[in-house]
Amino acid sequence: MNTPELLYFEDIVLGEVLKSRWYCVERDAIIDFARAWDPQPFHLDEDAARDSIFGGLAACAPHLFAILSRLSFDLPRRLVIIAGLGGDGLDLIAPVFADTEVRLIREFTAARSSKSRPEVGIATFADRLENRDGQTVFKTAGSVLVARRDPA
Repeated sequence: MNTPELLYFEDIVLGEVLKSRWYCVERDAIIDFARAWDPQPFHLDEDAARDSIFGGLAACAPHLFAILSRLSFDLPRRLVIIAGLGGDGLDLIAPVFADTEVRLIREFTAARSSKSRPEVGIATFADRLENRDGQTVFKTAGSVLVARRDPA
């Protein structure tokens, strides 16, 4: 895998869309993550999952957010993040079943200079996970402090 280009505040292009590599959400990973963080029967047991609203073993929301966070490091241009500032919702649009492949798609929606810290800017982006069929299965938005290339 290629090393991503570092993306400083000055490099952000509003409307730019970045796409990560594909990632397979494996059955055992769904169960292991759920066991530790969201032990609902439909995340842990295939029989219970089959009888649930999902109709099969599905990844939980915290797992999907963790995957999204990890895939952000695989974007071709990676933000030089100083700190996260928070986000806007976690939308679970469709279940992510075992052995589904997803990728992160990030679009930059806003950027502004920090009034209190001239060495950083604030970037806002919309993130979504999509499956191989092009269906968005999970989405969120966030803002981060991003380093400036030349803080002076």
